[in-house]
Amino acid sequence: MGAIETAKPLTDEQKHELEDIFARAKKALATETNKSANFSNPGTRGTANLMEKFMSTRTRTPSLKTHLPHTTAIGLPEAARASLVTLLNQQLANIADLHSQTKQAHWNVRGEEFYQLHKLFDDLAEPFDEHIDTIAERAVTLGGLALGTVRSAAAASELKEFPLQPGGMDYAKALAERFAKAANSVRDAIDTADELGDKDTADLFTALSRDLDKSVYFLEAHFRA
Repeated sequence: MGAIETAKPLTDEQKHELEDIFARAKKALATETNKSANFSNPGTRGTANLMEKFMSTRTRTPSLKTHLPHTTAIGLPEAARASLVTLLNQQLANIADLHSQTKQAHWNVRGEEFYQLHKLFDDLAEPFDEHIDTIAERAVTLGGLALGTVRSAAAASELKEFPLQPGGMDYAKALAERFAKAANSVRDAIDTADELGDKDTADLFTALSRDLDKSVYFLEAHFRA
């Protein structure tokens, strides 16, 4: 009888790949099961269909946690850098999405306070270009790939879609909600980056957090006492 081969332990890269698969599948499942009309039985056939759909797209979407195409002498462990790149790409998606939503409000606002809100929304959108560039370059600096296309942002953003009809003060309320959501996500990212031993990325997120909080203040001042 031949000797039984001992299974080799997973590498860090393989572990991160599996974590990424299950995390993305869980997120996709949570979204899709809310669309009950698409599934006669969300717990069986629906889940199977969703997993098939999810796995079929994996070859087109690089893994956030394992895609480290660049070598670097930066003294952070590879696993930590992979997690940081994931963290940075999530914030890149959120901020790119928030930027486009703010411009959407700027272009389409109407009502008695048109000029004031039209100008405010443009002012709030202005700092995003620098933040987006800084986040993306940090991801690449750590050896990762910055996922900065419109489609990447739309697929990964944690923000709700912006109302696609003309509006006035309701635009300010909708943006305040989305700026606050982005700011809270960045605060969590600050803590995570610090735990991973990267104070530079934590500082980058801290600067972004301050700007987002200030924008929430400017927006809420129009409708909160």
